[in-house]
Amino acid sequence: MKKNTIGVVIGALAIAGGTAWYLSKGEDHAAGAAPKGKGGQQGPTVVNVVAPQVRDVPIVQASNGTVTPVSTVDLHPQTTATIRKVHIKEGDFVKAGQLMFTLDDRTDQANVDKAQAQVAKDEATLADLERQYKRAQDLFAQHFIAQSQVDSLKSQVDSARAVLKADAAAAQSSRVSASFTSIRSPMSGRVGGINVYAGSLVQPATSLTTITQLDPITVAFTLPESALGDLLAAQRAGRVPVEATVGDAKPVLGQLSFVDNAVDPVAGTIKVKAEFDNAGARLWPGQYVNARVTVQTLKNAVVIPQSAVVTSARGTFVYAMQPDQTAAQVPVQKLYAFGQEAAVTGLKGDEKVITEGKQNLRPGSKVHVAGTGGGAGGRKGGSGGTGGGSAAASTGGPAKSKGAA
Repeated sequence: MKKNTIGVVIGALAIAGGTAWYLSKGEDHAAGAAPKGKGGQQGPTVVNVVAPQVRDVPIVQASNGTVTPVSTVDLHPQTTATIRKVHIKEGDFVKAGQLMFTLDDRTDQANVDKAQAQVAKDEATLADLERQYKRAQDLFAQHFIAQSQVDSLKSQVDSARAVLKADAAAAQSSRVSASFTSIRSPMSGRVGGINVYAGSLVQPATSLTTITQLDPITVAFTLPESALGDLLAAQRAGRVPVEATVGDAKPVLGQLSFVDNAVDPVAGTIKVKAEFDNAGARLWPGQYVNARVTVQTLKNAVVIPQSAVVTSARGTFVYAMQPDQTAAQVPVQKLYAFGQEAAVTGLKGDEKVITEGKQNLRPGSKVHVAGTGGGAGGRKGGSGGTGGGSAAASTGGPAKSKGAA
C-alpha cells in the first residue's frame, strides 16, 4: 500500500513537470519571441531603410489672405449739371482717359466764349495803346510833347497788359470748368455699378460709378512675427516669390510688395501684401485665397522622412545601418519640417537611414533589410514577409528554426 502511494506521488510530479514545460514553451510562441540563431542569440531586427536626398528646400510661410485692388476710384462730378450721355456700361473694362459721361455743357461753353471774347478785346486795346506809346516816344524825341505824356501812355500800356493777363486766366478757368462736363476714366480698370442715367441731375456729392484696377492686383495677408526677420532678409536680397491659390485652381505667381511698419501687439502678426500680374483676371477683389511666401531657401539640404527621426531625453537622432549590418545612432537637428519630410543637419547624405523597425533597436543592434536574403540566425529566405522565420516573428506566429526540438 505504501509503495502504491509513493508511485502515485511520483507519477503526479512527472505529469506536473511535463505540463509546466509545455506551458512555458507555448508562452514563448504566443509572445512572438524573435527566433534565435546559433548559440541561442537574438536574431537581426527586420528594418526598412531609405537614402537621404540632397536638394534645395524652400522655407514656406502659409497664410490666408484677401484679394485687394491696387486702387479703386469712386467717380463723382465736379459740377452741378444734368447727364447728357452715358458712354459706358456696367462691367466694362476702360482705359485711362476714356470718355465715360458727358454732362450738359451749354452754360459752360457760353462762359468760355464770353471769356475768349474779352481776351480778344483786351488784346486789341493793348495793341492800340502800344502804338500810341511808340508814337509818343518818337514825338518826345523830336521835342513835340512833354515827358509826362510819354509816361502816362507807358502806364496805360502796362495796365492793359495786366488786364489781358487777368482775362486770359479767367478764360482758362472757364475752359477748365467746361472740361468738367466730360468725365473721363482716371485709370484703367473695370466699371462697377452705374447709378445715373441720361437726364439725371448730378452734383459733386453724387456717385456716378466706381472703377477698380484689376491688373496688377494685390493680396493682403498676415504672417507671424517670428517670420519677420527671414521676411525682411529675403526682401533685402531681392525678389520674394509668393503663390496665391483660390480653391483647387492652379496657383498664381507673384512677389512680395509691402511689409507693414509695425507688428500687431495683440495678434503677434505682421501685415504684408503681394502683387500679382492679373491680365487673365484670375484673382478678383474680395476673394479669399491661400497665400504661400518663400522666405528662405536651404541650399543642398539633407532631406529624410520625419518618421526616421527619434526624439528622446538624450536628444534627437536617427538610426543608420552600418556596412557590418549594425545600427548606429547619428545625432541630427531639424532645420525645417514640411509634409512627411524634414531637412536636417548631422547627415552627409550617403547613409542608409532606418525608417521602420527602429523601436526595437539599440546602438550596435544587428539589422536586416526587409525583402532581402540572409535572414536572422543564418536562416535562408527573405525577411520581407515571404517566408522564413522573420516573417513569422513579425506576425507573432511560432517561428521554427532548424534543429528546434
